[in-house]
Amino acid sequence: MTDTRSTCPYCGVGCGVIIEASDGQVTGVRGDPDHPANFGRLCSKGSTLHLTATAEVRRFDRLLQPTWREARNQAPQPIEWSDAMERLADRFAATIREHGPDAVAFYVSGQLLTEDYYLFNKLAKGLIGTNNIDTNSRLCMSSAVAGYKQSLGADAPPTCYDDVNHTDCLFIAGANTAWAHPVLFRRIEDARRARPQMKLIVVDPRRTETAQCADLHLQIQPGTDVALFHGMLHALIWDELLDRDFIAAHTSGFAALKALVADMPPREAARVCGISVEELLQAARWFAESPATLSMWCQGLNQSTSGTAKNTALINLHLATGQIGRKGAGPFSLTGQPNAMGGREVGGMANLLSAHRDLGNAEHRAEVARLWGIESVPEKRGKTAVEMFEAVERGEIKLLWIACTNPAQSMPDQAMVRRAFARCELVVLQEAFANTATAPFADVVLPASTWAEKEGTVTNSERCISRVRAAVPPPGGARSDADIVTHFARRLQRRLRPGAADLFAYDSVEAVWNEHRESTRGRDLDITGLDYATLESRGPQQWPVPIGSESRGGVDGNVIGTARLYEDHVFATADGRARFVATPYRPTAEVRDARHPFALNTGRLRDQWHGMSRSGTVPRLFGHDGAPGVRMNPHDLPRRGLAAGELVELSSRRGRIVLPLVADDGVGRGEAYVAMHWGDEFVSGAGVDGVRHAGVNGLTTRAFCPDSFQPELKHAAVRVAAAELPWRLTAAAWLPAGAAAEARTVLRESMASFGYASCVPVAAADGRSGLVFEAASSAPISAEAIDRVATLMGATGAATLRYADAVRGQRRLLAIEGEGDDARIGALVLAGRAPLADWLRTLWQEQQPAAPFGRSLLAPGATAPVGMAAQSRQICNCFDVSEARIRESLATHAGTPGDRVAAVQAELRCGTQCGSCLPELRRLETEVAAAATVAA
Repeated sequence: MTDTRSTCPYCGVGCGVIIEASDGQVTGVRGDPDHPANFGRLCSKGSTLHLTATAEVRRFDRLLQPTWREARNQAPQPIEWSDAMERLADRFAATIREHGPDAVAFYVSGQLLTEDYYLFNKLAKGLIGTNNIDTNSRLCMSSAVAGYKQSLGADAPPTCYDDVNHTDCLFIAGANTAWAHPVLFRRIEDARRARPQMKLIVVDPRRTETAQCADLHLQIQPGTDVALFHGMLHALIWDELLDRDFIAAHTSGFAALKALVADMPPREAARVCGISVEELLQAARWFAESPATLSMWCQGLNQSTSGTAKNTALINLHLATGQIGRKGAGPFSLTGQPNAMGGREVGGMANLLSAHRDLGNAEHRAEVARLWGIESVPEKRGKTAVEMFEAVERGEIKLLWIACTNPAQSMPDQAMVRRAFARCELVVLQEAFANTATAPFADVVLPASTWAEKEGTVTNSERCISRVRAAVPPPGGARSDADIVTHFARRLQRRLRPGAADLFAYDSVEAVWNEHRESTRGRDLDITGLDYATLESRGPQQWPVPIGSESRGGVDGNVIGTARLYEDHVFATADGRARFVATPYRPTAEVRDARHPFALNTGRLRDQWHGMSRSGTVPRLFGHDGAPGVRMNPHDLPRRGLAAGELVELSSRRGRIVLPLVADDGVGRGEAYVAMHWGDEFVSGAGVDGVRHAGVNGLTTRAFCPDSFQPELKHAAVRVAAAELPWRLTAAAWLPAGAAAEARTVLRESMASFGYASCVPVAAADGRSGLVFEAASSAPISAEAIDRVATLMGATGAATLRYADAVRGQRRLLAIEGEGDDARIGALVLAGRAPLADWLRTLWQEQQPAAPFGRSLLAPGATAPVGMAAQSRQICNCFDVSEARIRESLATHAGTPGDRVAAVQAELRCGTQCGSCLPELRRLETEVAAAATVAA
C-alpha cells in the first residue's frame, strides 16, 4: 500500500489528505497532520472521499469513454480520443472563421486545478482571441473579488485561519460555517474554549447550527445586510467608537460614506432588518470595542444583486474601527470551492487576466500578450456566467465547452438554461461523472480524471497554495483536464495559426505552473520565490512569496509565505490608502407580493457538496439528511392550510417544483428554505402541470450584481401551495452494490413520469447499500409501474408478503429476509392514497425485527402499532448515531454541559472522529438540559 499526500476536493478550507492506495485502487483516506489548514482533521465529506473512488463508483458513475452525438434525437456513440480532438478542432476552427472568436465560449469550474484553469484561460484569450470564458466561481465568489478590489485595491483576503486564535470578536455574516466549512469551525470551537471571552456574532436569516452557537444572533430579513452594516456604522459614528487616526492616515472617502449612513440610523436599520435596535447596537459595540475583530462571510453576502455592496459595507466597518492588518482582525471571505482562489489568480474569468490583472487595462493586456508571445489580448469583456447562457439562448454563442461543472443544476433560471442548450449548435462536456444533470444536454462528452488521479496545485481561502498529487491512474479512457486542453489547443492552433510557435509546448503540469508563476512577478500575489520543489520540501505556502522570501517561522521554520496582508497599513491602491465605498441599501431584486408572498433562501446540507455528482455516490452521506424538502416556520403552515409531511408546490415567476414540507422553527416567518443540492438528478417530476421540474434553481432569478455579475441565488419570491398529488408510491430496498447502482439509474430515468419523484441512496449500519424511491401522482399509479419498481427493488420473490385492496387502491409488497425472530424487511413497495404506512419504512431502515408486528405488516390501517417508535434522524455520520440515542444518553448523565457532551462522546463515539456533528450534539445537550429544568 502507498500513501500520497494531496488536497481535499470539496470546500475552500483546503484540507490536506493522505490517500491510501493499493494496486491502482484508492483504499482509504485520512487527514494530513502536517497540513496547516486542518492538521489532520477531516469533515464527514472528506473522511469518506475514498468511497467516491470504489470499483462500483468507477463502473456505474464515472465517464470512461469519449462519446459524440451526431444529432439531438440520436444516442451518443463512442469515439476515439484522437478522432474526438480532431473533429472538435475542425468544428471550432470553422465556427471561428465564419462567425468570429466570440461565437465560442468556455464555462469552467472552481474545482479545476490552477494549472487547468491557466490552460483554459490561455486557450480562450491567447489562442482563440475571445474573453468568453467564465466559471461557476462567478456564482459564489465574484462579489468578494469586486468588494476587495473596490475597498482594498486587490483581490486578496488579508487574514488567515490562525486569526481565529487571536480574535476577540468573530463576526460571521451569511455563512453557516459549522456545515459549509466544518474543519474551520472546529478551529473556531477550539479557540472559543481557549479564550472564553471571545464573542461570536452571527448574521443569518435562519437559525443555523452556526447561529445556535452564537453569543448574538442577528436574524435579519433576507437581503438587508447593507442596511445592518450602515446602521452599525451610524451607531459607531454617534457613539464616537471610530479609529479616527487610522481613518485619517490610511483611508479615503469617509466623508461621503458618513453622509450616506446618516440616512440609516440604528432604529431605521433595525426596522428594515427585522431585529431589535438593542441587538444592532450590541453588535456595533462588540465589533468596535473588541481589541481584535475578525469577520467571515460566504454566499449570504455574495449571492445577491447587492453582493458587492454587502462586501464593501462590511469592510467599511473594519476600516472605520481600524480592525485590519493585525492578528485576529480583518475581513475574511471564505471561498466555497476548493480552487475558487486559484481561478481568480490566473484570471480565469470573463473580466480578468492572469495574476489579478484587469482586462480593461491596456498595459495589463500588453503584459500578458508579451508573456504568451502573441500580438494582443482582446479588449472586449467576455460574457459572464448568466450573460453567457443568455447569449447561447440568443444564438450568438454557437459552441459551448463546459468543464468540471454542472450548469443544468447550479445556474439560476433553469428554464433559460435549458432553452440555451436546445439552441446551442454544439455542447461539449468535460466531466468525470456520468449522472450529472448537464450530461444529457451534451453533444460531446470527454471523460476527465478527478481527485486522486491528477497533478497540480490549488489555493484555499487563506491564500495557501497546496499540491494535488495523483495516487492512482484515471479509470478507462479518462484523461486529466490539463491533458485534454493541451491536446485540443495544439490541434486548434495548427488550424488557426499554422506555423506559429506552439503556445502549449508544455512537457508537464509543473511547466504550466512555472509560466503562471512568471505572470505574478511584481504583482500583489507574487509567487516567484516558490516552486514545486519548495512545496514538496516545505509544504503549503501562503502567497505572496516573492523571490528572496525568508522563513517566517511555523513548524520547523517551513513557512516562507505571508500569513497576513497590510500589516504596514499600505494598501494595494494607487495612493496606498484603503477606500471607503458609499453604496446605498437596496432591496432584493424580487419583492414579495400577494402572489409570491414567501422569500426563498437556498443553502447547504452538512454532508453534501454542490450538485452531489461526487458526494452523491456515497450512500452514507445521505444519513444525516436523506430526503429533499422545503423548510418553513411552523407558524406559517396553518394559515396557509399546509401540514408538515405533505407535498407542496413552490412556484416563482420562472418555474415550479414539488417538494415535501418540513416544519422548522429556525426558518423565519414568511420565508422558505431549500438546500441547493437537490437538482433533477435526485428530485424531479412533472408536477400537476405536466412540465418537468429542474430542481431548486428552476425557481431562482438570473438578476445579478452590476459590479460582480454574481446572480442572486440566495433570494427569490415564491408561492407555496398544497400539491394535488394524492396517490403515492414508496419503495426501499437493501441491494447488492451493483444492483443498487443499476436500479438507481433506471429509476432516475422514470422520475419525470410522476408528478413528484425522488431517488436517493442510503447505507445500513452493517455497510449494505440501499435505495429509497418516492413518487406521487394526481391519478392512481398503474399496476405496471408498481410492478416495475418492485422488480428493481427485489420485492417479487417467494419470500415476499403481498397485500392488495382494489377498493382503496392500496398495495403492499414486503420482501422478508431471514426467518423467525431474525426476519427483517429487506425491501418494500407501498402504493396507494396518502398517507401510506410509513412506519414500515422505519422497520426497514433501522433493520428492526419484523416478527413482533405479525399481521400488522399487512393490515389496512395506516397508523403505526402502539409502541412503535418513529424513525430518528441520524446525527453522527461516522458511527451512525441517531438523535434518539443521543437524547437518551444525555438524560443519563449529569455535570456541566461540557461534561455531559464528553460523557456521550465516550459512550456513543459521536463527534470523536470528523467532528461535523459536534454543533448538533451541543445543541441537543442544551435542549435536553432545558427540558429537564422545566420538568423539575
